[in-house]
Amino acid sequence: MTETPQSAVSARPNPLLTAPILSTLARLSVPNVIAMVATALVAIAETAYAGLLGTSALAGLALVFPMVMLQQMMSAGAMGGGVSSSISRALGADNPARAAQLAVHALVIGGATGLFFTILFLSFGTEIYRLLGGSGSVLEEALAYSDIVFIGTVGVWLTNTLASIIRGGGDMKVPSVTLLVVALSQFFLAGLFGLGWGSVPAFGMSGIALGLVIAYSCAALFLFLYLMSGRARVTLTVRGMRLKAEMFRDILKVGAISCISPLQTVLTVLILTRLVSEFGIEALAGYGIGARLEFLLVPIAFAIGVACVPMVGMAIGAKNIARARQVAWTGGLTAGLFIGFVGMFVAFFPNYWSGLFTGSPAVLYSAGLYFAWVGPFYGLFGLGLCLYFSSQGAGKVLGPVIAGTIRLIVVALGGWILTVYAAPDWMIFALIGGAMAIYGASTALAVYVARW
Repeated sequence: MTETPQSAVSARPNPLLTAPILSTLARLSVPNVIAMVATALVAIAETAYAGLLGTSALAGLALVFPMVMLQQMMSAGAMGGGVSSSISRALGADNPARAAQLAVHALVIGGATGLFFTILFLSFGTEIYRLLGGSGSVLEEALAYSDIVFIGTVGVWLTNTLASIIRGGGDMKVPSVTLLVVALSQFFLAGLFGLGWGSVPAFGMSGIALGLVIAYSCAALFLFLYLMSGRARVTLTVRGMRLKAEMFRDILKVGAISCISPLQTVLTVLILTRLVSEFGIEALAGYGIGARLEFLLVPIAFAIGVACVPMVGMAIGAKNIARARQVAWTGGLTAGLFIGFVGMFVAFFPNYWSGLFTGSPAVLYSAGLYFAWVGPFYGLFGLGLCLYFSSQGAGKVLGPVIAGTIRLIVVALGGWILTVYAAPDWMIFALIGGAMAIYGASTALAVYVARW
């Protein structure tokens, strides 16, 4: 009897259930770190391109960027975590046929959600950006970028969904290399079409957006063909496939709840930015320098956390709860220690980072004040972020989401009280650090008491 590619893959021993945890996490995390950092740097490059087009273009991008990041966080980290969790639990239970069926259902969810974002922003984009303060030429530039990006947003959702299916099988290399190529392609194409290099005409903000759409659409096609080829642990096949409500529920019970977390993150950032802006340009600039470091550190927690998802999920599927918990705590403590070390360093030596961006004594003082109050809590924040992903793998994500809600409430309520009593800026920074600590500790407690 001839062995099918899927049966050959499923017959292989599963190192995610038996290999040493720390070394396996390291092996899985490194490709993710490279891809995530590259993606972050492309966001910075897009900002630079927009700056070359003028102040209105830069302001227009600032209006759209939170929406683009929101859908990235939802498709890659939230719903993507739900997809990886369901796939890995099926594989851990030695049920590759179910994993293949779940992959098709995940593809339907990704395509439908991407289409929803397209309809939403093409229909109401003008009203949304006006609500955020856009008008005149700034609104025009925002729509020039947004309309193209959200026409092609199905490609973003499908790329991240397909990557999550592959990650669910324990393969981090193919998705990470693909996203690295996406980042490099987007960097080149955005400049090519946006600024008009060589004989190519400049399309401005529409051209910058076109670079993103082309890069992600090509990535979605590549990952789709890769999963259809049978080379992945999960083979994507639609022949004879019937959609089942139970499989949608298996993905959405984690993915849909997880989508609350990105919304909390965006709201928290908006509230904090508004609070700090009350203390003047120097305080806002200092906060911005601190937030820029966090923007580069969060992908590290993301990379380790995403690596935890299939390891935890497969252990849960194999009924090895002890190993699942060991993976979760090993990953969380690793992320916490690494990010915590960086936080303590900038708390004591802030100018090594802040001095890269400014020489203003007032801004350096503000940034130093920020790091002094927030830096010591980076470790708990990294711990919480990583445990959030491990909870996705276990299919028990409600606790970490509640922890994020507590953080949001602390920031909103505490910020309002401090504003009413005209508190000094260091108290706002202390509130930010305290909210991080509460989030990390609450998430850890939620994971500790949850029954997996």
